[in-house]
Amino acid sequence: MDVNSRPYRSVLYIPASKDRALEKAKSLPADAIIFDLEDAVAIEEKAHARELLMQRLTEGGYGSRAQIVRINGLGTPWGEDDLSAVLEMGPEAVLLPKVGSVADVAALAARLQGAAATRDTQIWAMMETPLGIMNAAEIARAPRMAGFVMGTNDLAKELGCRTREAMHTALQHCLLAARAAGIVCIDGVYNKFRDEEGLTLECAEGRDFGFDGKTLIHPSQVAIANVAFAPSEAEIDLARRQIAAFEQATAEGQAVAVVDGQIVENLHVDTARATLAKADAIAEREAA
Repeated sequence: MDVNSRPYRSVLYIPASKDRALEKAKSLPADAIIFDLEDAVAIEEKAHARELLMQRLTEGGYGSRAQIVRINGLGTPWGEDDLSAVLEMGPEAVLLPKVGSVADVAALAARLQGAAATRDTQIWAMMETPLGIMNAAEIARAPRMAGFVMGTNDLAKELGCRTREAMHTALQHCLLAARAAGIVCIDGVYNKFRDEEGLTLECAEGRDFGFDGKTLIHPSQVAIANVAFAPSEAEIDLARRQIAAFEQATAEGQAVAVVDGQIVENLHVDTARATLAKADAIAEREAA
């Protein structure tokens, strides 16, 4: 699967301390799983969560889903123990919370490089502090950086804001930085997990912004995110017709085509091909 079209429509947090949740995650249609050692795990459960997660990841069974481990910050009492476990288990990626600068990522990258099991482990950054948002462009190009996850709950707390609209600048700033660096960018969580209408609206906004998908706190949210961040049948049909029309126009010596009364140029064809590639990647993911 092309890494640039790999789906990240639904990115589900799973508490690493909950064995039933870890087992259930193997059958959920989420595109990616964040195995959480941080906020979702009580202090007294931290050690147990590390041991359980190592066991579960060693056993496997999570298929083609992206597998990301969120550790506690390296400056916390649990961060070093989390990292020691990561260096042994060698996950696909590590999600680092409260990233403020390139130095935070570089320090983790150096530690990953020093262990055989994590030579290929990528780093994702939680973008959830004012300092991190301001440094987003540099962080996006940090060593091993593969993706941003918007930490909207912590960011709202740090900003003292009360609405999602108040965070639009921060969300768009991080998305710009991610796109400039060619990495994935995932929208923050929607806390009212029983509010399907509200989640649908927020997913639609996130997709319109350009996010690759949404982080989720409950399995019931997965289906809504998967629909929202996937190309619709109408979009797939339009993409195919745009490509066909442009290829015909090119064969006739024309630089542009017209589809549904709108001009189709090279840039539109690039977008159309990306749409079809994403649809193919989703079909491959769901078949697996």
